Amino acid sequence: MLLFQTPTDSVENPEVQEKTLSIYQLIVDGGLGSIIIISILLVLLAVALYIYFERIFAIKAASKIDKNFMNQIRDNVSAGKLEAAKILCAQTDSPVARLTEKGIARIGKPLEDINKAIENAGTLEVYKLEKNVSILATVAGAAPMIGFLGTVIGMIIAFGEMANSGGQAEMGALAGGIYTAMTTTVAGLIVGIIAYIGYNHLVVKTDKVVHQMEANAVDFLDLLNEPV
Repeated sequence: MLLFQTPTDSVENPEVQEKTLSIYQLIVDGGLGSIIIISILLVLLAVALYIYFERIFAIKAASKIDKNFMNQIRDNVSAGKLEAAKILCAQTDSPVARLTEKGIARIGKPLEDINKAIENAGTLEVYKLEKNVSILATVAGAAPMIGFLGTVIGMIIAFGEMANSGGQAEMGALAGGIYTAMTTTVAGLIVGIIAYIGYNHLVVKTDKVVHQMEANAVDFLDLLNEPV
């Protein structure tokens, strides 16, 4: 009786080795250019996060105001207690209080002058709220381009090695260089997306405070228009 060996019996199955990707290794293997690009992106990420959290806390503090603030202002102004109204505004640290204080200081002048003073003060308050927010927009636009620059540099280096080897470069080495170079694009996109989301969130929060300022300014002007 003949025994036949199947190919699976005579040939051992080669062990499949899984190659894990280390982010640190990808950055290091990309060479000096990749390290510089990633370092720049990390700095931009740190700047973006600092500006976002610093502004979000500042805007949150600016939006806090006592619901009875305008009622107390109305009572003091109606009673002719302008100094008491000014003291109340000075004790309240918010854009709305500072706008109201500007208006109270000009009571007795034409309503147009009071309105203009409040508008000028409002412009300054909005400028304070938007401090450094434009940097987030810059990071959101610049980070992906910086990442793409790193990828282009990596591709140039990879194809340069192929040209120097007379077209006989190992595909494994080329593939490794290419996916390492692509990490800069991924890093740039991540930083850009984070900065973009943070920027838009701050814009929405700032608009809410601006609307609150406008509503209280209108209430104050209506108070001055009320018949005595």
